[in-house]
This record gives sequence, structure tokens and C-alpha cells, in this order.
Amino acid sequence: MVRSRFKSACVFCGSSIGKRDCYRTAAIELGQELVARGVDLVYGGGSIGLMGLVSQTVHSGGGHVLGIIPKSLIGKELTGETVGELRQVANMHQRKVEMARHSDCFIALPGGYGTLEELLEVITWAQLGIHDKPVGLLNVDGFYNCLHTFIDKAVDDGFVKPSQRHIFVSAPTAKELLQKLEEYVPVHGELAKAMWEVEQQQQQHVVGFNTPAFQTEEKCELIGHPKQYILPGAAKSPAQVQSPLDQPGAISGNPHSSSGGPVAKPSAVGGSPLQHSRSEHNVLLQIG
Repeated sequence: MVRSRFKSACVFCGSSIGKRDCYRTAAIELGQELVARGVDLVYGGGSIGLMGLVSQTVHSGGGHVLGIIPKSLIGKELTGETVGELRQVANMHQRKVEMARHSDCFIALPGGYGTLEELLEVITWAQLGIHDKPVGLLNVDGFYNCLHTFIDKAVDDGFVKPSQRHIFVSAPTAKELLQKLEEYVPVHGELAKAMWEVEQQQQQHVVGFNTPAFQTEEKCELIGHPKQYILPGAAKSPAQVQSPLDQPGAISGNPHSSSGGPVAKPSAVGGSPLQHSRSEHNVLLQIG
């Protein structure tokens, strides 16, 4: 048995089965490859489509399966018997946070809008240095060829740096993809380099905070280098916010907050933690 350096892998995939047999086969083969390498599965919690196939394959092979699903999707993505451990969360943002927090790498099978959104978000987090976990595309029969073409065009036209073109890996089979993920060396973004200059605060944890419907705590769970920076739209001081890690099973943030305003990008201020100056309600975040 080939043992992996990963304990668990997050798999993004469709809640539909697709029209071609090759997608079904790829989901099953991915599940089998995870089991062969001793890698647990973290996924979106559905029992239908490719999600159902990969979860059932890992579970039947003796692997641990953790499904994370928003309450609003239980009636849509759960039919029949579920396998493994299932956790309910309040919304899609918390789903992505928990999936990422419990995973050591990310894999995208074919899927639709949701799969693409999840995939591009974790790629963006890697670009910014928010995490350094490998991201891979299972490019089944050229399914993601058009995405590769789009990214090549973005590089050619100056929207993506050439050094970040290979921030993720891609392969046509599960075995090849897992091997590339094992060998992946992180490519850190400029934001991460700025963060590395901030003194590490070992005694603090990730803190949740009150935000509008567009929540930002999801991007504060994942970086491999504990740092601090300031983001707007939150409580007035760190003392007003409790860590979600203080209570078992707690989810960071308050999804019911009505305070407004989009989240702005943090900007570096000298050698101090990164701070955005336009907000009067900032919170100190521990990332890592």
C-alpha cells in the first residue's frame, strides 16, 4: 500500500451524476485511490450524484467519511441512506470553512457552478497565501480543458502572474493526480510574504466575528503560518469576540449579523499587522 502524506482530502464534485459513464467511473476510482493511500474523505455531504459515489466508495473501502452540508440543502442533496459522519452547518460559507479546515488537500471532480466556485475559491486562497494546501483537478476526459485555456488567457493578458499559473495541478486519472498532489511544492502569494513579517502570536486562536451575510471568517482558518491582520466589518475589539475553538463543534462567526458593507482587502502598514484604515469597526484575527 502506498501511504500518503495527507490524512484527509476534500473533494469537490457534482450532486449530479453527469451524462457520461467516464464521470461515474472517475468518482469511483478516486474513492478507491483514497482508500488505497489511507486518505480520509471530506466532502459536501450529499448522497446523490458524484458526491454519493465517491463517499460510498471510500466508506465501503474502510475509509472515514466526513460530510458537511448546509441545513437548507438537506432536502435537495440527501436522499436515501447516507454514509460516514454528517455535520450540518448554517450556510454555504460555513460549509466551505469546515471542509477546508478538516482537509490537507483539495480535489475537484467534474461538476457544475458549485464545484467551480469551490475550486476557484481555494485556488484564490492559495494565490493569496491564505493556505498552502495542494489543489488538484481530476481532468476526466478533458472536462477541465476549457478552464486551463481560460487561465492561460488570464496569464497572457496580465491578470494572473506566470509564477502562479501552476498554483494547482491537474491529471486525467486519480492515481496520477494523487501523485502530483503528493509532490506539490506551494507557491506563495505576495500577501503571504507580507504576513510572514508579522510576529507570530502562538497563544491566540482563530476568532469569529460579526459580519454581514458575506462572511469573511472562512479565510481566517486556513493559513499554515500563524499571523495577524485586521479586517473591517467586525467587533470593535478582540476582547469582545470569543474563539469558536472554545466550544466543541462551534462554528465561527455570527451568520445572523445585520451589520453592512463588503469586505475590503487588507493592506500592509509598515511592520505592524495588516490593517485597513477606512473601517471604524475592526477585529484582530489570528490566522493559522
